[in-house]
Amino acid sequence: MSSTDTATTADLTEFQQLMEDGEYLKIPKIGDVVKGEIISADRREVRIDIEGMTTGVIRGREIFSESAQYDDLNVGDKVEATVIDLENENGEMELSFRFAGQKRAWEDLRELFTTGKIIDVKITEANKGGLIVRVNHVTGFLPVSQLSPDHYPRVTGGDKNKIFEKLKSYVGATFPVKVIDVNEQDEKLIVSEKSVWEDRQKSVIAQYRVGSSVEGEITALADFGAFVRFGALEGLVHISEIAWQRIDHPRDLLKIGQTVSAEIIGIEGSKIFLSMKKLVRDPWADIEKRYKVGDAVEGTVLKVNPFGFFVELDPEIHGLAHVSEIIDKPGVDVNTIAKSGDKLTFKIISIEPNEHRLGLSLKALKETSDAEEIPTPEEIKEIAE
Repeated sequence: MSSTDTATTADLTEFQQLMEDGEYLKIPKIGDVVKGEIISADRREVRIDIEGMTTGVIRGREIFSESAQYDDLNVGDKVEATVIDLENENGEMELSFRFAGQKRAWEDLRELFTTGKIIDVKITEANKGGLIVRVNHVTGFLPVSQLSPDHYPRVTGGDKNKIFEKLKSYVGATFPVKVIDVNEQDEKLIVSEKSVWEDRQKSVIAQYRVGSSVEGEITALADFGAFVRFGALEGLVHISEIAWQRIDHPRDLLKIGQTVSAEIIGIEGSKIFLSMKKLVRDPWADIEKRYKVGDAVEGTVLKVNPFGFFVELDPEIHGLAHVSEIIDKPGVDVNTIAKSGDKLTFKIISIEPNEHRLGLSLKALKETSDAEEIPTPEEIKEIAE
């Protein structure tokens, strides 16, 4: 065999090896993502050179993508596209930015989720559960629970229609958010404004400790408590921490815009819990100097419930007359005995200072009166003589 034949055989063997390894010529398949350089572009059609192998064309709706990468295309730009047909009527490879862009968009969203990067999103719609946003042309959701305190719709009574109206007022606005959940398969994208707010508050919150006293302004009242803004922060005073006495609603004692003092009793992440009553003397601390078990006292019925009366003995001390201590007859509606505002005389049957509880009874008072009216055996003997 000549040297020329030997060289030719070696070259052929090398070519076969390249073909087997797939390194010499990679022929794309439908669904593959290919890379190329734009050689022409307009609003209707984009042509790219696919690594010198062939020309690809993207037409019509396949130009529009969910990735911002394809928003501004120019000749010479390097791009990726998905193969949707190996050869069209002109012998060109048919491509799509739409599918490649969708893949890239979700990859970008996963990166945002992993890094926790803050991005600005525009609110496009509202529904009763939250706000619709767009992130890199992908539709996402900002739930009401993930709004910052500045945008959270605090509506007295939780009226859903009023909440919806508040949410609709945000359409067109831009909020800073973080991606907190992303799932391409389910096409689920959840963002949070609250997470951004929490991060920004960490350094401020670090300046405060449990036990610190603050002064702030009432910003909102809800069934469960009052919100107080102090400096750049906001805390919640639960209804049980507003006053030592029982109240039905925070508005009984507070109003929006009022300045109040409170003590920080808890810090959990970005949540700050406050107490107003801790800065006020506990009237139950010396209650036994004012009231004793067995005393007959006059009180004002504050509220009538199926289980009894809530009674005010004085502005600081309230008691409970349980239904079992009001009347013996079963099935009687306690509303027929008294109503809110009525003044009645009760007997104190229990005092629990630590639990801030005081028990009252109408029955015990009546039993005492009846006992006083029954003559003793000695009195009966004297009467007989």
